[in-house]
Amino acid sequence: MKNINTLLFTALLSGFCLTAQNKDTKKADKHFDRYEFVEAVEDYNKLVEKGKADSYVYGQLAESYYNIFNTVEAERYYAKALETSTDPEMVFKYSQMLKANGKYEESNAQMEKFASMRPSDNRATAFRANPDYLPKILEQGKKFNVQNADYNSEQSDFGGTMHDGKLYITSGRNDSRKTYGWNEQPFLDIYTVTKNTDGTSQAATLAEGKLNTKYHEGLVSFTPDGKTMYFSRESYFEKDYQKDSISSARFSQVYLFKATKLGDEWDTIESLAINSENYSVKNPSVSADGKTLYFSSNMPGGYGNYDIYKAEINADGTVGEPVNLGQKVNTEAQEMFPFISSNNTLYFSSNGHLGLGGLDVFYTKEVDGKLATVRNVGIPINSNADDFAFRIDEEKNEGLVSSNREGGQGSDDIYEFKKLQPLCDVLIVATVLDDKTRQPIAGANVALFDAEGNKVLSKTTNQEGVAEFMVECDEDTELEVVMDGFDSKKVAVKGTNEEENDVQISLDPIEKLILAETIDLAPIYFDFDKSNITAQAAFELDKLVQIMNKYPEMKIKATSHTDVRGPESYNANLSERRAKTTVQYVISKGIDASRITAEGKGETEPKVDCAGGCTKEQHAENRRSEFIIVTTETVEN
Repeated sequence: MKNINTLLFTALLSGFCLTAQNKDTKKADKHFDRYEFVEAVEDYNKLVEKGKADSYVYGQLAESYYNIFNTVEAERYYAKALETSTDPEMVFKYSQMLKANGKYEESNAQMEKFASMRPSDNRATAFRANPDYLPKILEQGKKFNVQNADYNSEQSDFGGTMHDGKLYITSGRNDSRKTYGWNEQPFLDIYTVTKNTDGTSQAATLAEGKLNTKYHEGLVSFTPDGKTMYFSRESYFEKDYQKDSISSARFSQVYLFKATKLGDEWDTIESLAINSENYSVKNPSVSADGKTLYFSSNMPGGYGNYDIYKAEINADGTVGEPVNLGQKVNTEAQEMFPFISSNNTLYFSSNGHLGLGGLDVFYTKEVDGKLATVRNVGIPINSNADDFAFRIDEEKNEGLVSSNREGGQGSDDIYEFKKLQPLCDVLIVATVLDDKTRQPIAGANVALFDAEGNKVLSKTTNQEGVAEFMVECDEDTELEVVMDGFDSKKVAVKGTNEEENDVQISLDPIEKLILAETIDLAPIYFDFDKSNITAQAAFELDKLVQIMNKYPEMKIKATSHTDVRGPESYNANLSERRAKTTVQYVISKGIDASRITAEGKGETEPKVDCAGGCTKEQHAENRRSEFIIVTTETVEN
């Protein structure tokens, strides 16, 4: 994946083996085994020109182009290799390259092929569960404004973490360094960038202190007190490496280090105990409370090439045992570049979850001890190239993302962004049914109310009885459903992080509210010492109006009651006012005045006996209106 693999410092190779090496491919294979993909491409192409290519050479060429993110050539040679090869991982990567080149239908065809070959693979099950995912990602709207940063160079630039007024980035712009065979760019160093007051940037400078070596250095993260930095570095620095018995190449890992600030410089540097010569540990991100370190690793026991882990940062500064974040986050492919934000949203990059091509940025959040559904951040943060190293200030709604997309300064670039809209949305799918027949009700009015009771939006159900609303994650809402001939209903909807929240609402036929002698409405409650009709009271009285419209011979007597607080004579007058207000509301809706009468009962018929004292809620129960049928037609329930 172009420079991202350089950034990782370790090869993320094919995951499948091609074993047809011979004397013709020896030179090219040596470059490939040393991760010198630019030279490997040259040598494999010479074999193609000489007519000495077979499925092995085509596969090696495809892998080499894949690793330097030449998607066009990678697609071409994966296709040729797959004329005879049936390796599932090659099919998956071919699908990725097709998608990166905008060939979505062809990509989906290859994903279907991959899914048939590995039906239990998480990537396969996710695709088959949502094969039309691409339009959904593209149509969800641009929630960010993204601009190429003015401090990028022609070499690889990525990352970006603010500390003490400086932006720490990783860059291959240091021409005094040796070049790296992967992509013929200089080894990576940590740089700092200072912003001017007008928003422009000063020239990037090498970070001071003991951070940079002649080897690769990578992403950084700081503890909340600013006294400790965690960062990635090649394990050559520790003289830890392995030697390949065939090619004699030396292979290093990526380790995590922590640096302690001494004055203005980063001085004491220590390797973390979780490092191992057998695997890499990289991409650090410290939680806002400084108690947890998130990182990526290919240590044994994971689900794919690289997984996201977390470990406790102990009081003495040591790091505890790594904990894999599980299959909700990690797939059989690659999950890298975790970032835990101030509101505990976890952002990371993956080419295993459903995306637009290459690495995409995804996010999730822990709710009640469980991780919510992983979501794609969408465009323009994501593209059909590699998008990674996402960082955001949740308070300022601004941040950074790195990408090798077209249109940059060259290689991997850093992009600055502003968040324009809330990132996390939930689709509420409300389905309205007839409780008696269980058939959908078309034409019902469904209103959405926010947590404060404000009406946000109103929609009419379609032929399937469905109305849909988009709300922000974790937002409690309420749905109010009204339909002629049916008992209206209000339903509380608990906030969630799931992508979709299905809510089924069953309405009773309006006749069901008619009992032998009364109308079975929820009691019409009044505020203390008030006689005006509340919104909730109006909602219930509208049901009474609907019944009286359907049965024009029906006559109703409304009785109004108070609680026992206050003088008895005062409560008698208050109940009369409430009775009249109730009647006036019904008449205002078109019911003839002769069909409804009212009587104030004062405190004489309490619903709850308060002789021994009542709670606030019990007093409220006593402040009510009730409805008695005086004359009616025969009604079938």
